[in-house]
Amino acid sequence: MTDMLVNLLKLPAVGTAIDDLRAATGIIIRRANSWELTRAREFAQKWATTWADEVTVGFSRQPVSVFLAIKDGEIIGFCACECTRRNYLGPMGVDESLRGNGIGRLLLLTSLHSMHEMGYSYAIIGGVGPVEFYQKSCGATVIEGSDRGVYVDMLNKRP
Repeated sequence: MTDMLVNLLKLPAVGTAIDDLRAATGIIIRRANSWELTRAREFAQKWATTWADEVTVGFSRQPVSVFLAIKDGEIIGFCACECTRRNYLGPMGVDESLRGNGIGRLLLLTSLHSMHEMGYSYAIIGGVGPVEFYQKSCGATVIEGSDRGVYVDMLNKRP
């Protein structure tokens, strides 16, 4: 999996899209609260234990660096940043049955805008799966030679 670079100075505006999504579907996109750690961790665990571990780190940040998509009181998506490394975005996931509705894009852009507010001009999206999604959603570009990235020395994998 490769890493990607995003120019935070050229991000698409979120504008009223979050409010529009909520009005049309009831889906809320917002920064997580500290008391939501267990539920967010359980949701991330659906993908991998390592993702759940990274989300836990996001909850130790101040402010919390995890953003949630919520529908009817249940987490349906998340995006975390500043977890694996400083200035890294990820992990991120949206319930498979709800993909294609703009939820992931809004989670992504909200998280990236928060990184810009922290003072970053560029951000790294680590270990990307869907390259095209990130290219289209935020103009991310592949970082050449990053296919091994920071995830190379995991305890359960050989280098």
